[in-house]
Amino acid sequence: MKRLIAISGPVSSGKSTLARGLSTRFGFDIRRTKDWLARRARSKEKPNRSELQAYGDRFDAQTGGKWVVEELAADLQELADDTVILDSVRTRDQVEALREAFGQIVTHVHLTASNDVLEQRFKGRKGGDREFSSYEAVKQNKTEKQVDSLRHVADIVIDTQRCTVDDVLVRVESHLRLRPTSSMGYVDVLIGAQYGSEGKGQIASYLSREYDLLVRVGGPNAGHKVFEEPEPYTFRQLPSGTRKGQARLLLGPGTVIDIKVLLKEISDCHVDYERLRIDRNATIILDQDVVAETNLKTLIASTGKGVGAATSRRIMGRGTPGTLLAGGVSELQPFVCDTNKVLEEAFSKNQRVMLEGTQGTGLSLYHGDYPYVTSRDTTAAGCLAEAGIAPALVRRVIMVCRTYPIRVESPPGGTSGPMSQEISWAEVSRRSGIDVHTLERNERTSTTDRKRRVGEFDWALLRRAALLNRPTDIALTFADYLAPENRKAMRFEQLSPETISFIHEVERVAGARVSLIGTGFHNRSVIDRRSW
Repeated sequence: MKRLIAISGPVSSGKSTLARGLSTRFGFDIRRTKDWLARRARSKEKPNRSELQAYGDRFDAQTGGKWVVEELAADLQELADDTVILDSVRTRDQVEALREAFGQIVTHVHLTASNDVLEQRFKGRKGGDREFSSYEAVKQNKTEKQVDSLRHVADIVIDTQRCTVDDVLVRVESHLRLRPTSSMGYVDVLIGAQYGSEGKGQIASYLSREYDLLVRVGGPNAGHKVFEEPEPYTFRQLPSGTRKGQARLLLGPGTVIDIKVLLKEISDCHVDYERLRIDRNATIILDQDVVAETNLKTLIASTGKGVGAATSRRIMGRGTPGTLLAGGVSELQPFVCDTNKVLEEAFSKNQRVMLEGTQGTGLSLYHGDYPYVTSRDTTAAGCLAEAGIAPALVRRVIMVCRTYPIRVESPPGGTSGPMSQEISWAEVSRRSGIDVHTLERNERTSTTDRKRRVGEFDWALLRRAALLNRPTDIALTFADYLAPENRKAMRFEQLSPETISFIHEVERVAGARVSLIGTGFHNRSVIDRRSW
C-alpha cells in the first residue's frame, strides 16, 4: 500500500461521496468500515446503521480502536500496491492505531458542516438510514456525537457547507497534491507565418508520432494535405497526424465544425469513440451560414464554407434559440467532452501535446490586411485561446513558412488581398527546374481547388510574424522550389549553397533556428535539424 487516506466526519458530511469521487478519478481502492463491521460481527443479514454503530462501539472498547488496523491488514493481500481510501474512521483511537501501524503513509481527511446543513442533507437522502426518524436520532449514539471533534487531529479539514460535490473533490485533491500545480507535460504549437498553405499538414504529420495528444482548432475552410500512398489525404477537421500512430485527438472549444466533413474524416480514418474528443462548446456550421458567405467568395476570395458566418451567429445569437454547438448534435454525442478535463488529465500524466493551428498569420482577423483576412486570430496566442491551453504550458512554437508565399487567385471583380512582390509560376519554374505545368497542377487550394498566386519571399512579413508568434523554431517548406538539387537532399549539407545561405538569413530575421526543412512531397521530405 502506497498511501492510506482515512476519511472522517459526521453523517451526511459527504464521506462516501468523496471516496467514490477519488476512486473514480484516480482508480483508488475503497475499503468501508461498515463492511468490516458486518464481517467481524458475522451477521447473516445486512446490519442497519444503529446496529453498525453498536458493533463499532463494542469493537472499539474491546481493541482500543485497533480493530480497523486488523481488518485492513486482512485485506492487504488482495490490495494492489497503490492508494487505499478508508471510509470511514470515527474515533481518535482508530486514527492513532492507523498512524501507529502505517506511519507517514496515512493522511486523515475530515469533512464537516453545520448541524443545520447536515440535517437538511440527511432529509434529502434517497436511501439508507430509514430506521432513523431524524438527524438528531442518528446523533444519539455517543460515538457519532463526538465524531466532529476529529477535526482537531486531522491532516486536512474541509468545511463542505458552501460546496458542491465537485468543490469538495477539487479541494481535497489539491490538499493531497493528487493533481500537481506544475507538471512536466508540455505543448508544442504549430502555426503558419504567411497566408496559409505553408505545408503545415506535412510538418504536423511528420512530428505527430512524438505526442500523446493531438489538438486542432480552426474550421473546415483550411485543408492540410499529408503525403500518403497511394494517394495523399487532406485533413479539414481532424489533426494532420491522425493516421500516424495512435495519439488521442481533440477538437477544442474554438473549433468550427462542418458535421458532414468531420464525420467523413472520422469514417475515412477509422477513428473510434475512445480516441477522439470534441469540446461541447465547438461551433456547428449550418446551411444558412454557407449561404450567408456567398458574396465573400467574390469580394475577398473567401472559401465560403460558412466558418465566419457561424462564428458571427454564435456571437450575435447569445440569448436566442438556434445557436447550435457540438453538445447539441446527436451524431457527436459519443465524442463530446469538456476540453479542460481532457487537457488536465494529459498534463497530470506529463503527456506531450501538439496544437495544430490553421491558415497563416498574414490572414489573422486582427493582424492581417483587413478585409482580406479570415474570421479568426491565426497566431499562436489565438490558437492557444481557441484550444483552452495556458501559454505557460508551451514548450516550443514552430512557425511554418514557404520559400515562395502564396495567396488564392483573385476572383473576377474582387481580390484575395495584397502580396509584396507577386511573380509568375513560370518564373518559379525557371528557378527551380520544376515543370510549370506541374507547379500549376500542384499549386491549387486544398479546400476549394482554386489556383494560387505566388510571390517573392516576404522578409518583412516573416519579421512581423516572428514578433507576433515569438517562434522557437522555423519549419521552412518548399525548399525544392529554390534549387533542383534540393529535391534529392536528405541532409542539411546536401542542400544547395544558395539555399543554406537563405536559411541562415531566415534565422537572422526570425530570431529562431530553422529546425525542419521541407524538400518536397514524399516519404522522406523533411530534413530534421532539431535538438529537442
